[in-house]
Amino acid sequence: MSELNLEQARFNMVEQQVRPWDVLDPKVLELMETVPRDAFVPEDHKNLAYADIEIPLGHGECMMAPKVEGRMLQALAVQPTDVALEIGTGSGYVTALLAKLAGHVHSVEIIDEFKHRAGRLLAEHGIDNVTLRTGDASRGWNHQPRYDVIAVTGSLPEYHDGFEARLALGGRLFVVVGEAPVMEAMLITRVGENEFRREMLFETDLKALTGTEKHAEFVL
Repeated sequence: MSELNLEQARFNMVEQQVRPWDVLDPKVLELMETVPRDAFVPEDHKNLAYADIEIPLGHGECMMAPKVEGRMLQALAVQPTDVALEIGTGSGYVTALLAKLAGHVHSVEIIDEFKHRAGRLLAEHGIDNVTLRTGDASRGWNHQPRYDVIAVTGSLPEYHDGFEARLALGGRLFVVVGEAPVMEAMLITRVGENEFRREMLFETDLKALTGTEKHAEFVL
């Protein structure tokens, strides 16, 4: 696909998928129209970079659909001074979007191959306000005292407070909770040291964060 066609596909993604899904924040729309999603998609799926699907990444993982990425960024209302935490680096695309909005992004990925690929792609695009780590953050991540923004890019079958405990006062957490086919995207805001506001945003379906999957119970 030519550069001109990719630009048109990116524009169409924003106008036909993201905006109609109530993503109206001009900063988010402009960002998704300028950051080349195709650069982060695996080579054999580049023709689907701007499609309304979850693109496979390998190892049983996939990218979120663009409209969900847009709603997540809008809900988190990332500010230039924010320190953000991303759980699940994946392709590095959402990492790049967060890095364009935040002061610094800490991103944790359980699959080392993904971390290294994302690091290379982010460097190629001049994005250097990111710290990438390999690890299991399915129950939370404690390498920084508090974060202003936490984005969890896989769903949790059951909600736990491991992520919200790392929020700074006024910090926002985006997470999808539940089991297929219907899950709830939630925004949790820390409004006091021991007080949180929880808001249901929309229904969706998202692969479970690695390490949180429920396994079938065998009954004799």
